[in-house]
Amino acid sequence: MRRLLFFLLLCIVPLFGAPSKVIKLEIKGAVGPATSNYLKEGMLYADRQQADMVLIELDTPGGLASSMREMIQQIANSRIPVIVYVAPKGARAASAGTYLIYAAHVAVMAPGTNLGAATPVNMLSPATLPDTNGSAATVLEKKAINDAKAYIKSLAQLNERNITWALEAVEKAESIPAYDALRYGVIDLVAEDTDTLLQKLDGMSVKIGGRSVELNTQEVSILLFEADWKTRMLAIITDPNIAYILLIIAIYGIFFELLNPGGFVPGVIGVISGVLALYALNMLPFNYAGLLLILLGVGLMVAEVLIAGFGILGIGGVISFAFGSLLLFDTETLGAGVSIPLIIAITLVSLIFFIYVIRFLIRSRSAKAVSGAEEMIGADAKVLEVTEDGYRVRCHGEIWFATSKVPLEVGQSAKVESLEGLTLHLNLKKE
Repeated sequence: MRRLLFFLLLCIVPLFGAPSKVIKLEIKGAVGPATSNYLKEGMLYADRQQADMVLIELDTPGGLASSMREMIQQIANSRIPVIVYVAPKGARAASAGTYLIYAAHVAVMAPGTNLGAATPVNMLSPATLPDTNGSAATVLEKKAINDAKAYIKSLAQLNERNITWALEAVEKAESIPAYDALRYGVIDLVAEDTDTLLQKLDGMSVKIGGRSVELNTQEVSILLFEADWKTRMLAIITDPNIAYILLIIAIYGIFFELLNPGGFVPGVIGVISGVLALYALNMLPFNYAGLLLILLGVGLMVAEVLIAGFGILGIGGVISFAFGSLLLFDTETLGAGVSIPLIIAITLVSLIFFIYVIRFLIRSRSAKAVSGAEEMIGADAKVLEVTEDGYRVRCHGEIWFATSKVPLEVGQSAKVESLEGLTLHLNLKKE
């Protein structure tokens, strides 16, 4: 009887309410095309799973404005609540992350986290105009800041968050910690961990598309959405360090192929790396001056090898290469740039390669001839046979006709003094 009652209980309980389904996404690092694609795929996955909400665990230094706006559109147009949670402790939602916090239906931070510094960064430097305070400000900077202020203000109005602080985050690059953000009305909750967050979310009312939705998180099933291989590949390629390495491999691969035509392997690797590098550069905002300096640096080093000057071209090439690498990507714009140790390492490798090639060419030019008539002079010749006209000798593994000023015997060695046609002129070796 007890078993029957237990079985009936298991069958009846699900009829009164199934656990809420939460799709969890983890966004770590700089916001870029791969991040935007990951969120898009995650939202589609949540729709297919008929999830009740999406939880985004966020830790970002910022990133591309274009990718950030695509992500915000995904969140703002979502039919289910999207919770953005800045975690774990020590994480941050800087720059683009601040906009994502303001776009979230529910914004949460873990203790020990911070957000802010939402001032847009422009890589270009056009002609400047004086602002009202007399300091120089570019036209594009003014436009970018005004656009960012209007954008974050609209998000603050949409989700009823602190507008004043949002404008300060854009104008003055202000940043605040978690509890201050809660006190100022920038976020909705502070939670130690995911379990605490779910407890605090239970019963909360959220506005989505003009309707109010009450969150039920007493019974929750969390599904972690992982990026597919395409998104992971996109994330790898669009990483500034990987894009930089691909660019360098492409340059040197094509250079080696031109230096030694017919090798194919360097050329194939260089072309493939070049295509991937161009794709990455197309996805990322890069500095044309940095790219040109890198190409100029490689060109100067190659010119030094071919022209064999006094080293000034090679030194200038290395300096140009290093500065171009530093300027290729803007850390403030992307949220991440090319690693300084990586730039130093590749520059040193290029310098070592440059020195090796120069030394090799100098040695090859000063080395003794290894073929032709000049190489025969001074070589040893061993007498194999005495003939009426002279001798048959072996020199450098070949049989030659020879003459000598002094008589020679079979097996005796002599030194080549000169070469006339195909006849060697010998003399006795000096002991």
